[in-house]
Amino acid sequence: MRQERVHLMAGNAFVMSDATGDMRPDPALPVGLFSFDTRFLAHWVLTVDGQPLSALSRDDMTYFETLFFLVPGTASHYIDADVSVLRHRSIDDSFNERITVLNHSAEAAEFTVRMEIGSDFADTSEIKNPRPRRIAALVEGDRLRLCYERGRFTRETTVFSTAPAQVDQGGMTFRITVPPRGSWTTDLHVAMNIRGEGGRDLRASLETHQQQVRDDMREDLRQWLERAPTLVTERDSLAEAYRTALTDLAALRYAPLAYTDRVPVAGMPWAMTLYGRDSLVTSLETLAFTPELAAPTLRLLANGQGGRLDDDHDEEPGKILAETRYGEAAAFGEEPTSLYYGAADTTPLFVVLLDEYERWSGDTALVRELRHPARMALDWLDEYGDILGDGYLRYRRRCSRGLLNQGWKNSPDAVVDQYGRQPGFPRATCELQGYAYDAKVRGARLAREVWDDPTYADRLEREAAALKERFNRDFWLPHRGYYAFALEPDGRPVDALTSNIGHLLWSGIVPPERSAEVAGHLLGPRMFSGWGVRTFADGQLPYNPVSAHLGGVWPSDNALIAAGLRHYGHDDEATRIVAGIFAAAETLGGSVPEVIAGYPQQLTRYPVQLPAAGRPQSWAAGALLMLLGTTFGLRPVGENLLVRPALPDGYGRIELLDIPGRWGRTDSYARERRVSGARMR
Repeated sequence: MRQERVHLMAGNAFVMSDATGDMRPDPALPVGLFSFDTRFLAHWVLTVDGQPLSALSRDDMTYFETLFFLVPGTASHYIDADVSVLRHRSIDDSFNERITVLNHSAEAAEFTVRMEIGSDFADTSEIKNPRPRRIAALVEGDRLRLCYERGRFTRETTVFSTAPAQVDQGGMTFRITVPPRGSWTTDLHVAMNIRGEGGRDLRASLETHQQQVRDDMREDLRQWLERAPTLVTERDSLAEAYRTALTDLAALRYAPLAYTDRVPVAGMPWAMTLYGRDSLVTSLETLAFTPELAAPTLRLLANGQGGRLDDDHDEEPGKILAETRYGEAAAFGEEPTSLYYGAADTTPLFVVLLDEYERWSGDTALVRELRHPARMALDWLDEYGDILGDGYLRYRRRCSRGLLNQGWKNSPDAVVDQYGRQPGFPRATCELQGYAYDAKVRGARLAREVWDDPTYADRLEREAAALKERFNRDFWLPHRGYYAFALEPDGRPVDALTSNIGHLLWSGIVPPERSAEVAGHLLGPRMFSGWGVRTFADGQLPYNPVSAHLGGVWPSDNALIAAGLRHYGHDDEATRIVAGIFAAAETLGGSVPEVIAGYPQQLTRYPVQLPAAGRPQSWAAGALLMLLGTTFGLRPVGENLLVRPALPDGYGRIELLDIPGRWGRTDSYARERRVSGARMR
């Protein structure tokens, strides 16, 4: 059975421990204290009189603060202890742990409290097998400083105690006397330094941290939740899932170095940094709820847009960033991730988000500001994305350490035919063509209505129409009634049935007369598990319900599919997806997982989580909001918000109040009605 893990987050800093608060390296998970892709604490173990502690309970106060209730001794027998320990933990750009020892006896008691402290400064890319490093452990009076240097790459961890301690290279020891029914407390404050700035005033840092956590971060969370629309529902579990999703999105915001505004990171535990695809999709999913994510994301990605040909990073002029990292492997070029561009979908999605953001916000100033990056992105589709000159967006890595697959299904074996054979490169997956089509259509609107360039708009519209005609000729499998997963370099279709066809509905590249067949496959028993649409259909040789991209169910995938179904008027099919994902979220409780297994709902009766699935993840949390927006049928039309509800069975009446947009704030309502014994929506 997997050991319970407890985490806190703030920006891209996070801490992960066991259920007692202790941290020891785990090759399967990034356990420890991390910031900017480096582990600053790998060993953080508390004992009392040499005994480990056992957990009684825990209060997860916020995403950045928790309180452990502990007693000495093992948990294998009933504990009636005379002493208990509280560990109050909080994180912002530093880390603090307040340790309180409570003496429950009528006599004074002496204890030896020990905190073992160590770091390996491992890069997040090497957690399974960290490289050996020479770590300097320096005792400097009341503090312990752990240092690592490699050339100009410097990382330091400094631990300071507010109570007198015996400090050695392996930790801190406190020999204390606690009065009858009394307590003893110390704060252990941990500063993480990535710039080599020694000599920080840690007492002032502790005071700043306490102020930040006690007031600023709590107030920031309160305002974030208050700005979001209010959900009124008869289903308490749905209301709780909604609040959790909003809180997760608040937790997964960070300001990259040299950037003041906050953008979404991808999520815990492996992706606490900027991923272009995840940030773009999350911003799209949440426009009706937390629109403040979109503009900073667009500006940041525009600033990092590719400007040259660089095979080491898969960079090309106009291409939008896939990932950025700050760790040692990226700094020394051992991984291409300092600025990595190995994604074929981020560039069209950048244009899609820019247009959709303007539709919701009316912020034409940003559209004018980003005119050049948007046009570069549109140019990239044809100049670099069309590798073979056949009019299709394709990918082929040029960096030998880069990703083989550069769509959202980016695991090495994700793109296969129904028998498991992998197509050649460059690959043209179907959803990329839908994104490219959508980007051209939207770019044309921006050119005509905002950039005052009707000639460019006409050109983009002609290109979009030609792509749509070409795509529906080459990708459609008439004997199957669905679109090919991809095209081989020679134009032969890759015939696997996948969830990617649902993204085609979202992009609008499907002719109306074919949408019903596509919807039928998506909601058929081979694709629909009851919880959601599988990534890869059952009945094909590679199908595996516990494979993320060959049978799992992704909330983010399903959110786009459901929105596409409603776009084509397939409301009943869309509400089945909404009901399935909502049921999974409500059943599991807590953060929406990145992916769940594709087992049939009637088989498991419970959504099965995959061990490698991230939780929380920004685009999984955003998916819940997008599905809610799809339920209400929210769509901006000029200066107004169109509301066209389609409610799943059993949801009674729900309201979404104070929806933000160019109209200011407005409300929407949906309810079930029974007419002549039938349930109507």
